[in-house]
Amino acid sequence: MAQALRPNTAGSLFATDDRPHPLQDTLMAVTLVLGAVAFITAMFHSLHLLSSWAGLVGIFTGAYGQWISETTRERFGLILGLGASGIGFFLGMAHGGLFGGLW
Repeated sequence: MAQALRPNTAGSLFATDDRPHPLQDTLMAVTLVLGAVAFITAMFHSLHLLSSWAGLVGIFTGAYGQWISETTRERFGLILGLGASGIGFFLGMAHGGLFGGLW
């Protein structure tokens, strides 16, 4: 029963190894921000360039973050960011795409 008396030093339910992961945390934060930008700007037809590019970059950063992630907390945030990036990317492509209206 020693584990019952051990304090929770991880700070989070999902941080399972008690070690810092600065690269993975940075990729998770970038993916979440890009996903939020892509998702929000996809609701406006005239912002299709921003939503499609932010979604595409968010998909790539999220995919690389998934590849190197080590904890469930990182994977959870990355999946949320990937989903929002994907929706923003696809709606941005439907509204005009990556280069729509420039050429």
